[in-house]
Amino acid sequence: MKYRYPALLVAAALALTGCTADPKPVSQPASNALDGVGPITFVTGKDSSGVQQGLLDKWNTEHPDQKVTLVELPAQADGQRQQLIQNAQTKSSSYGVVSLDVVWTAEFAANGWVEELPQSEFPLGQILPSLVAGVKYFDKMYAAPWGGGTALLYYRSDLLTKAGVQPPKTWAELDAACAKVLKLPEAKGVDCYGGQFNKYEGLTVNASEAINSAGGSVVGPDGKPTLNTPEAKEGLNFLVDGFKSGRIPKAAITWDEEAGRRAFQEGKLLFLRNWSYVYTLANKTDGSSKVAGKFGVAPIPGLKGPGKGTIGSNNLAISKYAKNKKTALDFIKWMTSQQTAKQLMVQSAQSPAYTAMYDDPDLVKQYAFMPMLKEGLMNAAPRPAVIKYGDATAAIQEEVSSALTGQKTSEQALSDLQQRLSGIVGK
Repeated sequence: MKYRYPALLVAAALALTGCTADPKPVSQPASNALDGVGPITFVTGKDSSGVQQGLLDKWNTEHPDQKVTLVELPAQADGQRQQLIQNAQTKSSSYGVVSLDVVWTAEFAANGWVEELPQSEFPLGQILPSLVAGVKYFDKMYAAPWGGGTALLYYRSDLLTKAGVQPPKTWAELDAACAKVLKLPEAKGVDCYGGQFNKYEGLTVNASEAINSAGGSVVGPDGKPTLNTPEAKEGLNFLVDGFKSGRIPKAAITWDEEAGRRAFQEGKLLFLRNWSYVYTLANKTDGSSKVAGKFGVAPIPGLKGPGKGTIGSNNLAISKYAKNKKTALDFIKWMTSQQTAKQLMVQSAQSPAYTAMYDDPDLVKQYAFMPMLKEGLMNAAPRPAVIKYGDATAAIQEEVSSALTGQKTSEQALSDLQQRLSGIVGK
């Protein structure tokens, strides 16, 4: 896909590192005013929690002349992005409020696919700075923070307690824990570690986390690829060696978030890297989870200590071609309010964007990991905010997958990825 705009925006990364960027703002067509009242659509990925429709029902009851219809996209981010882009390129009005992965802001804003939002109408000062950075493009706001997230390590607390093992803080401790715990008769049929390793956006996230957690990076503060380092190799090798040694089961090469969640809930995994939403589902006592009350949550491990998670927030934007944009703006303000954020956290463990909510006594009582998640978000790293993000993430997925499946060595995969990303950034 060809783009008419600068090849790189490192706004999210730069906002976290304090660096400045030199690219010039993109000229866009004059935006229509955010006016028009009436029905709209809410377009988002598949809701595995089942609570979003309940929120829409509440809005629709209170706004009978401005009803919102839910449009669910595929569960995987790649499929969501593809359909959102197709809709924008055809200038269709069928999409109103759209849910964007944090890393898509630059791409959608630069291409003029979403409207600029009035910053003064959102309480940005109450929101985690790392999430605020992800909704801006050249200091203008193009989406509203809907929820923040970063990686968590789920572990079988019953099995670790039985073996006298503490949750691991390093990769070496994770290996040692598996070696000891999996010898237990109670651990028969249980594998060591799982994450998201299918060739989709989840692999980009998992690979980035492994590289960052070894002290490396995919892209440096100057926006240039930094994969030709010992740290990057060490991070990728954590995953490659995991498949070779059996630490990661072979079946995990096809896993996305839901496949990994199901494996953990079925009692087939000792450790799982995933997002906060898993907590509520894995604790269900309706028979859908075999590990309810038998697991705990910890920060993801790294090479020398706790790892560095990836920011995985979703944000709400208004399609440039939507109808009834005043309703769309009002709905976004309602959907991203503290009241709605708390309801989503209580019902589905969707991590809130608001800083203070991570210390909310009611939420901490229900989810003891809240302060830990807040610390993880404060230290989390963004994925490269590249305008040609589709090209960049596809390159990452292809090269990392080639290493995980043994088609290339880690060195060759990283060398090829360095070259490919340099070409994407340089265009």
